[in-house]
Amino acid sequence: MDHSLFLEITSIIGIAAVIGLAGTLLRQPLVVSFIAVGILVGPVGLGLVSDYEQIELLAHMGIALLLFVVGLKLDLQMIRTMGPVALATGMGQVIFTSVFGFLIARALGMELVTSVYVAVALTFSSTIIIVKLLSDKREIDALHGRIAIGFLIVQDIVVVLAMIALSALGGVGGDDAHLLGQFAVLAGRGLLFLAGVGLMMWVVFPRLMPYVARSTELLLLFSIAWAIALAAVADMLGFSKEVGAFLAGICLASTPYRDGIGSRMVTLRDFLLLFFFIDLGSRLDLTVLGAQLGNAAIFSAFVLIGNPLIVMIIMGIMGYRKRTGFLAGLTVAQISEFSLILAALGMSLGHINEQTMGLVTLVGLITIGTSTYMIIYSGPLYGLLARFLSIFERRVPYRETDSGSVDELPRADVVLFGLGSYGGPIARHLLEHGKRVVGVDFDPETLRAARIDGLATLYGDVEDPELFDHLPLERARWVMSALPDLDSNLALLKTMRERDFEGRVVLSARTRQDAYILEQAGPDLVLCPFVDAAEMAADSLTEAMDAFTRKTPWPFDVREVRLRPGSVYVGQTIAQMPLRAETGASIIAVSRSGRSHFDPDPEFHLHAGDRLVLLGEPENLQHAVEYLDRRQSDAGQAPAQQFAVMELQMHEGGPWVDKTLAELDLRRNNGVTVIGIQRGERRITAPTATETIQAGDILLIAGTNEAMGACGEMCRAPRNDAAEHRSHEQQPPGSGQ
Repeated sequence: MDHSLFLEITSIIGIAAVIGLAGTLLRQPLVVSFIAVGILVGPVGLGLVSDYEQIELLAHMGIALLLFVVGLKLDLQMIRTMGPVALATGMGQVIFTSVFGFLIARALGMELVTSVYVAVALTFSSTIIIVKLLSDKREIDALHGRIAIGFLIVQDIVVVLAMIALSALGGVGGDDAHLLGQFAVLAGRGLLFLAGVGLMMWVVFPRLMPYVARSTELLLLFSIAWAIALAAVADMLGFSKEVGAFLAGICLASTPYRDGIGSRMVTLRDFLLLFFFIDLGSRLDLTVLGAQLGNAAIFSAFVLIGNPLIVMIIMGIMGYRKRTGFLAGLTVAQISEFSLILAALGMSLGHINEQTMGLVTLVGLITIGTSTYMIIYSGPLYGLLARFLSIFERRVPYRETDSGSVDELPRADVVLFGLGSYGGPIARHLLEHGKRVVGVDFDPETLRAARIDGLATLYGDVEDPELFDHLPLERARWVMSALPDLDSNLALLKTMRERDFEGRVVLSARTRQDAYILEQAGPDLVLCPFVDAAEMAADSLTEAMDAFTRKTPWPFDVREVRLRPGSVYVGQTIAQMPLRAETGASIIAVSRSGRSHFDPDPEFHLHAGDRLVLLGEPENLQHAVEYLDRRQSDAGQAPAQQFAVMELQMHEGGPWVDKTLAELDLRRNNGVTVIGIQRGERRITAPTATETIQAGDILLIAGTNEAMGACGEMCRAPRNDAAEHRSHEQQPPGSGQ
């Protein structure tokens, strides 16, 4: 490489960095910035590009690695998880856009082959751009995000098939007599190619990859070499390089190293793709773009409006809410980098000309730039259009097969959002404690498993305000989020406040920083599952266990067991629990809150969460663990006392009036606590023991329903007697009979 070429590429990369930064500040994808760089450094701009062959070589390598990563990360499980919606919306949008795009192209006077290319190019949406935008908005795991990724994967499969078909068409020619023979030869080559790839995938790589993976550098180098090599072989056989690279990715996708390869390959892929977009932009003629501006506006409007509409129609028919359909539909309101690659392939095969390539590129710039802002501001945009979108929603907009009828949801004590690895166990424990729980999630498999456990479920997304119209919130005492995402928790709290929810709201935080932000927002409780689990794990490394060594000639062992909250032995003393007589194991230590109590007294009370260190023979220890895990049946449990807060009016002559709280000692004598006093316009919170109760005071007391009922009767009786006494005193003489 001579100095002029080195300086040329260095200048291009520097300009790309500056314009890329400017595009990022404008919240535009780098694709738009890189095409702009190509136009700027091309002949119509600064004229920096002189050696197109070198740039084109890097561009081809970037495209090959793009298709390699697509094949490597092709997640068919995502399509299966999302069920029919991914296939229906993916294929439905492809068919709609290609058919109507073809008709529009023909109406504009384009030739048949050109119309086919334009229609197919308009069909595909950018997985890379959408994943980046949804990840930045933390919506990648939301319901509409998962659906969008599902049908974008379907589109990726379709675009590869389209490339195979177009490259096959480009490899045949001549008269009709030779056409069938050429197709037969090409099909034979394809079958042999697939057989070779299958042999490598199922026979060679399972034995080879463990040796390659011993070095991460060698693993990356081998993956690049395999992708480029298979792309070259496909090109030699008459197929496109992109098809070979895609099959190379699928081949390595079956190995356990796919994630490691993919994460290391993405940066190199993005760097080399820079040269594809620069090469594309540098070859564009602004006069050609100007001539295609009218057609580009028509096709751009079709993509920006038509693609989201067909997605909303399909999802509405399938029973999704209008918000979910709208947000998912916005993700297809642009064409893809694959559209540009497909058009470039068509131009290299001689199927389309430079004007058509410019048209597709211009549509890409318009739709990618516009749809980016549509996705970024999807919330306000939905709020503006929501009243017009009801036609895309069924009257009961839920997937009955996944969640059951909305009308069948029972009354709930707890409404729980998120039934994953954290929320699922919470729901099961709440059910064990006799709570009525309704769980909300958008993963069909998770909902199905929860219903098997007896949980009432609803299919939905916490960030959809309309979902709450169908939840049993009127008598729910708790609304709880088990979702790790900060924005989802804040959205839940905001919705509950807007609806004047009178119960308690519990949120979950992934980190201490998130917990601080949530606490500032003011929920009733913030859970930190990772922090709590870490503290419990640290507490489990107790001094008590450390004090007893395993190296002993005696035939006993030591085992630690946590006393679960539902155990029948919570609240009992060690003497009340015949553990040794029943199992042969003894409690030799108890750890509580990080502190160890060795050889506890028989009158030592056991609390929920205590870690009991047991000593005994191994088989006896197993019996002891099962013994301590006994839980009271619902029939054997005493009914839980209902705790409440109420206001109590103090009247003249009442039994508590003119007495201090210390004299009344309500906690000991009546089982209630005075937590506040309202005296005229003044409110006394946390009153002291020397506070004197006055007539006219309103006491805020807390206790069981039974205790507060008794206090109410006590305070009303003297008042009635006094009133009756006053009425007798006011009667005139002689009027008694």
